[in-house]
Amino acid sequence: MHDFRHVNGKLCCEGVTIESLVKQHGTPLYVYSQKTLRDHFQELDRALVPLDRLICYAAKANSNLAVLRTFADLGSGFDIVSEGELRRIMAAGGDPAKCVFAGVGKTEPEIEFALRQGIYCFNAESEPELARINRVAARLKKVAPVAVRVNPNVDAGTHHKITTGTYANKFGIAFEQIEGVYARASKLKNLRLRGLQMHIGSQLTEVQPFELAVRKVAPLVAALKAQHGLEFFSIGGGLGIVYRSALASGDAKWWRTPEAKNIITPQSYAARLVPLLQPLGLHILLEPGRFMVGNAGLLVTRVEYVKRTGKKNFVIVDAAMNDLIRPAFYDSYHEIVPVRRKGGVTVSSDVVGPICESGDYFAKDRPLPKVRQGDYLALLSAGAYGSVMGSNYNSRPLAAEVMVSGRKSALVRARQPIGKIWEGERVAQWA
Repeated sequence: MHDFRHVNGKLCCEGVTIESLVKQHGTPLYVYSQKTLRDHFQELDRALVPLDRLICYAAKANSNLAVLRTFADLGSGFDIVSEGELRRIMAAGGDPAKCVFAGVGKTEPEIEFALRQGIYCFNAESEPELARINRVAARLKKVAPVAVRVNPNVDAGTHHKITTGTYANKFGIAFEQIEGVYARASKLKNLRLRGLQMHIGSQLTEVQPFELAVRKVAPLVAALKAQHGLEFFSIGGGLGIVYRSALASGDAKWWRTPEAKNIITPQSYAARLVPLLQPLGLHILLEPGRFMVGNAGLLVTRVEYVKRTGKKNFVIVDAAMNDLIRPAFYDSYHEIVPVRRKGGVTVSSDVVGPICESGDYFAKDRPLPKVRQGDYLALLSAGAYGSVMGSNYNSRPLAAEVMVSGRKSALVRARQPIGKIWEGERVAQWA
């Protein structure tokens, strides 16, 4: 569910009209609903009440400080993949002791910084990494808490660029090798074997892949607990969201659409996994990202031109692939709706940006109401992997971001001034 809807023909985020935000802040503009962020965290947390649990929000999905602060205030932990993300979380008031550090390429400076901040655990992805963490910890005269990421070789059935749990992926250590890895790691004096971690992919819309992975790994976790005194099992993230809604047709009860009816929910997820996890007697960690923020944000863009060719109707907007790269990168679908509802017939249209790439598009052959220059469109479900994957390609400034709570709104990232794009660059002295 989310808190974007048309009220009297005007698209609103909670109690604020999108039009009013555009007048204040211009476009392209990201808008986030704080109520949706809170609701999603609390719904998942309530579903898992039978477990000793910690939700570690995956900061990579959206690392805006206002988003991070919202989750920190709810008691969230965080899943991080860089020193920069850890510093962001600390700046937002998050607790390093609730942070797990993932990623296949942790550098020595990153490991040292994380150790000095007292993070909860490193999720190691290789034996050379375990050796590096041990070496850095020894130099600092510390004992580093570690878990190994097991690759269960379970195909999540998701997009090939976001699957992570098979042996064809770069992540983790093969299931069959884990016990040997833990036996060798237990001899490294500056490591504490704290847990085991897995993550099989992103945007999973069914419970079955999660259940298959947990069923496969649970006996291994139990054995490692007995051998090494593990205290936690992290089952990763990957819960999918609804991208195709009925909001475009004006149906306020968008969650009744076929896609929404069949998609994974916190309740269906918990019903299948809690009975498998409870007997382990371990602290259970989850690392959701998209589920928390995906439907809590949208991207507003202005129609600059409508261009008709012999075969196509192009709606050219001021947002581009540098603002939201998911359609160009993954061929992802985002619902597109007018900020001011329009009736009448629809026109099959390509919604494209101004960047000089054929891949700079948001939709192809999409039935849309007739729009004119100066109209505004909203790309829904843009809260995850939207602004956080933004770039300055074509020397375009990063978009502004706004957070809404009830009838209040706040600018949570100012639009990047154009001159700041090349601020760190220099002309070579010999030029």
